[in-house]
Order: sequence, then C-alpha cells, then structure tokens
Amino acid sequence: MTRVPRSRWTGLLWLTVVWVLLWGVFTPLTVVGGLVVAVLVTVISRQAPASERLPLRPVRLLGLVAYLLYDLVVSGAEVSWEVLRRGPDARGAIMSVPLLSGSERVVALMASALSLAPGAMALEIDHDNGVWYVYALGPRDDAGVRKAWLRTMDMQRRVLATFGTPDELRRAERLILERAS
Repeated sequence: MTRVPRSRWTGLLWLTVVWVLLWGVFTPLTVVGGLVVAVLVTVISRQAPASERLPLRPVRLLGLVAYLLYDLVVSGAEVSWEVLRRGPDARGAIMSVPLLSGSERVVALMASALSLAPGAMALEIDHDNGVWYVYALGPRDDAGVRKAWLRTMDMQRRVLATFGTPDELRRAERLILERAS
C-alpha cells in the first residue's frame, strides 16, 4: 500500500472545510460531500509538484496583508468617488508594466494582490517579453497613468519583499526610483 503524502491530506482537509463553509451547514452529509468533491478536484486537476519553494518571511507577510487591507479600503473609496463624480464618463487606462519576477507562483501572487482591490486588474501576463498589462480605473492624463504605474510597481515590490529573491526586489526598487524622479 502506498503512503499518501501529508500535503495531500492537508489539501483534502482544506477543500472539505471550504466546501462545508460554502454550504454554511455542518452536517455529516456536507462533510462527506465535501470530501468526495475534494478527492474529485485533486484527481481531476492533478498538478506537478512545485519545484520552487517560496521563502517564508512572516513579518513581511503580515506587512503585506496589512497593506492589502489598507489598499482595499483606499481603492474602494477612490473607485466610489470616481464613479460618483464621473459616472458613465469615468475613464481607465491600460498600461504595460515590467514583470519583475520569473517565478510563476510569485507572478500569480502579484496579479492576485493587484486585482484584489477595486480599480485595478491584471489583464495579461506576457512571460516571454517580461511585461504584464494592467487596467486601472481613474487616470485621465499622463500624471494619472504615472501614478497608477507606480502603484502597480509598488504592489510588485511589496510582494517581492515577501516572496521574491533579493535580486528581484533590488530591481523593483531601482525601477521605481528611476520612474519616480
């Protein structure tokens, strides 16, 4: 009999808990149903094990979570103000932003962090050319686009400080300083 890795059991448990929480009722039927769905999901969507391990920097992770919560509130207020003030005349911009990590996992975290708050969204990630395209609500001129670009770069910098390599973080800080001046 083959031994099931601990990470597999943890994943099944986590998916089962999510299933039960989505149903909002803790009964034997929802637990068994969640377990069945968890097994099906893990069997159907088999992924190769991640070859890279992301570093664990707990203090920086707490800082990133705090910033994301702050950004959620600030961005929500900015989007609300833009919509109330401009209504259907609200504008947006699509920008190309340098992609500062070669790690697919870190890039996925950056795109998720950016898209979490209202008003910005990762549209396309082009690994081959080292660029990603980002939509931002609100810029009406070059200064507004520059501000949105710097905000996207800052989000990348914060994610890289938590999960990236020191070289990637230095590159992000250098590009932000060049563009800010």
